[in-house]
Amino acid sequence: MIFHHHSDINSGLLAGMLRLAELLPSAYAQYRPLLVDALLFFLGRLSADRQQAIFAAQLALPYNASLSRRLLALFRLCPTLHKLGQVVAHDRRLSIDLRRRLQELETMVPSDSMAAIRPVLEREVGHIAGLQVGRKALAEASVAVVVPFVWRQAGALSQRGVLKVLRPGVQQRLNEELEIWHDLGAFLEERCTSYGLPEFDYRNTLESVARLLANEISLNREQAHLRQAADFYANSPDILIPRLFPFSTPEATAMERVDGCKVTQQDLPPMEMRQRGERIIRALLAQPFWGSRQAGAIFHADPHAGNLMATPDGRLAILDWALTTKLSKAQCEAVVQLVLGALTLNDQRICAAIAALGETVDKERMQAAVMESIRQVRLGRFPGFDWLSALMDTLAATSAVRFQEEIILFRKALLTLSGVVADVSPKAAMDSVLVWQGLSQFASGLLWRPWALANSRNVVGAHLSNADLIGLWAELPLTVLRYWGGGSK
Repeated sequence: MIFHHHSDINSGLLAGMLRLAELLPSAYAQYRPLLVDALLFFLGRLSADRQQAIFAAQLALPYNASLSRRLLALFRLCPTLHKLGQVVAHDRRLSIDLRRRLQELETMVPSDSMAAIRPVLEREVGHIAGLQVGRKALAEASVAVVVPFVWRQAGALSQRGVLKVLRPGVQQRLNEELEIWHDLGAFLEERCTSYGLPEFDYRNTLESVARLLANEISLNREQAHLRQAADFYANSPDILIPRLFPFSTPEATAMERVDGCKVTQQDLPPMEMRQRGERIIRALLAQPFWGSRQAGAIFHADPHAGNLMATPDGRLAILDWALTTKLSKAQCEAVVQLVLGALTLNDQRICAAIAALGETVDKERMQAAVMESIRQVRLGRFPGFDWLSALMDTLAATSAVRFQEEIILFRKALLTLSGVVADVSPKAAMDSVLVWQGLSQFASGLLWRPWALANSRNVVGAHLSNADLIGLWAELPLTVLRYWGGGSK
């Protein structure tokens, strides 16, 4: 393997690549040695051919290429790292140069030759009458290539669409990397101990994300998700879900071609950009969360800017439904109970809600984190999106709670979404959109509440039962005392 070949060139390249850890924000400088170890672990377990391709790409860069440019060259050759780059591409804790580089991963100029995917296209859709497939690909993503087509049927208007097919060899590369991820979590936990870093459940987190990424190469699954999304947003005229064509196959997804631009790109007046940001929050977070029924809520799990387009008529087009995550009705209810616990300064309610979202590993650490979060609310912090995210991150980072897989993936999607919204419009507030959508749902269920069972949260209305409402009213005097006295009991 290349890492065992000690030429001056390879050693110099390796040393340069390991400097990528310097891209971590200074606030996380203590984790840079851990990142170096993780990078060595990952690269060292790739096949010799993959290592050679990575080093060749690095050699092709100018000698004085920036670290962010070298990182981009690495990520383009590794589908799991490519996806990781998309997730954090709008994270404002990173430098502006690094974010701009990573955002190039969202929609890339195709590098794979059409000759490599032409046999797949011929086999899957070559028999379709009136179908004319373009000679050049439109774009390339972490695992797929998108090719345009025009479908002309007798007596009907021509229809424009795109064919999504997997990149040549991507399944083998992804499988190889996911096997490495399986062992990487345990390795990182061991290294954390050696470096004296805070404990974190890397193993469970990485395995959860790996299982999600394994689904990205299943075009059948994406097609099913597209149908579900079309049904869910059918009554939302400002949301566009690409329509599937009838000749989609397990190897090629044929869908409507969407015109427009990435939601972060168009330069509009601040008020219109704010409306766009709020539309993104409503469509991808508020509507699924508050609109969930017994079947639970399905969320787009990969909401980076390359998958969100603003159409010329002002709609939000949501693309690439390969990755989704689902919260059960009970999990949505637990989130609401957690926020209510914060509003009433009730640590017991918060702890009970957390217990419904994961397994308590260290009760003392969990209670300490909860009490600190309550203290912040007493000092005036609204227990909304940022507050909830910070609490979840603290509980996970201190290994106080091992969250359920759906919660981990939901948090990952929220990280991506919050960064995109901030880049669309800093004035688009997640909390206000979530609150207003929740109040709307609550109001829509008022007429049905007199006939609902006391403990039932199935009635339309913000995941709250009549018993919850009565309890909150009865607890109001105690809540006032808690705010005045600083207690939580």
